[in-house]
Amino acid sequence: MIVLAKFTRHQVITRMLDVGIIPVFYQKDLEVAKKILEACGDGGASIVEFTNRGDFAHQVFLELSKWCSENLPHVALGVGSIIDPGTAAIYINSGANFVVSPILNPEVVKICNRRKIAHCPGCGTVSEISQAEELGVEIVKIFPAGEMGGPAFIKNLHGPIPWAQIMPTGGVEPTWESISSWINSGAACLGMGSKLISKELVAAKDFEGIKRNVENCIAWVKKARGTPLFTGLEHVGLYPSKTATASQLADWYTEVFGFKKTEGTSSFFLNAQQGRIEIMKEPIQSECHVAVRVSNFEEACKYLTEHGIELEEPKIKKDVKAVFLKQPDRAGNRVHIIYTP
Repeated sequence: MIVLAKFTRHQVITRMLDVGIIPVFYQKDLEVAKKILEACGDGGASIVEFTNRGDFAHQVFLELSKWCSENLPHVALGVGSIIDPGTAAIYINSGANFVVSPILNPEVVKICNRRKIAHCPGCGTVSEISQAEELGVEIVKIFPAGEMGGPAFIKNLHGPIPWAQIMPTGGVEPTWESISSWINSGAACLGMGSKLISKELVAAKDFEGIKRNVENCIAWVKKARGTPLFTGLEHVGLYPSKTATASQLADWYTEVFGFKKTEGTSSFFLNAQQGRIEIMKEPIQSECHVAVRVSNFEEACKYLTEHGIELEEPKIKKDVKAVFLKQPDRAGNRVHIIYTP
């Protein structure tokens, strides 16, 4: 039986580049592996690598892949430490969305290309990187990156091959100093293993700590890339009036513009291809409210506070962080900032 990858090769490559980090882990206990994968996903890593290490690792991966597809549909799960095409085939047929290797094996590249699976082989020289690109590889892994010259290696190789997209793995620390140095050197994304998902955190079952690590590292990648703190409009909130209930107002936008309506406890959301509208069920106020998306919730709160903007009590949930400004804008509209992984 052939199992198709849930995400296309192009979707996986885009995620690697957009998220900026790929958490890497191995865990023989399936239930613990689920918790680690969930923590990574909740922290914003929509792409995670499970290492082919240990007895019957492929069986753990198969069950984890099934569980991920049902419970974390936004996460692309792949496999690492693959050195031969036979092992690659086992994992591809177990639902792997991408394959990572410590070496460059053209036969592994071929089998991944045949199934349209993204593949990141490990290379140690400019010649190997060039050969991998000739075989159709988009992102090349260097490992162990710290021992290969660190960020300077990437900066220097971009002299003769500036188009190369490099993922350093090994030697990347979960700190601002380390992440910024790798990103500023030209790294396309970062593979992060035991220092991100440490044995201590796993032993203590501190999955919230793993989530915070992932969230912090993604925020540091964005900061190093120069991503603005306030990235744009998340949604506009409208309120019902004497002439239209919330449901009637939501139906009007659905009928006129074809927006997709979803109903929550306190509001309706109208989702478009770009942007969305929230319609509150209760007429709390006559003006609208504006939600501004941020790349780092804690930094955004700190920035606003330092600039004299008072904030209400933040609402922190598993999949969203939000807080309203105490004072409305100059037209009387309420404003809040919102962060989603």
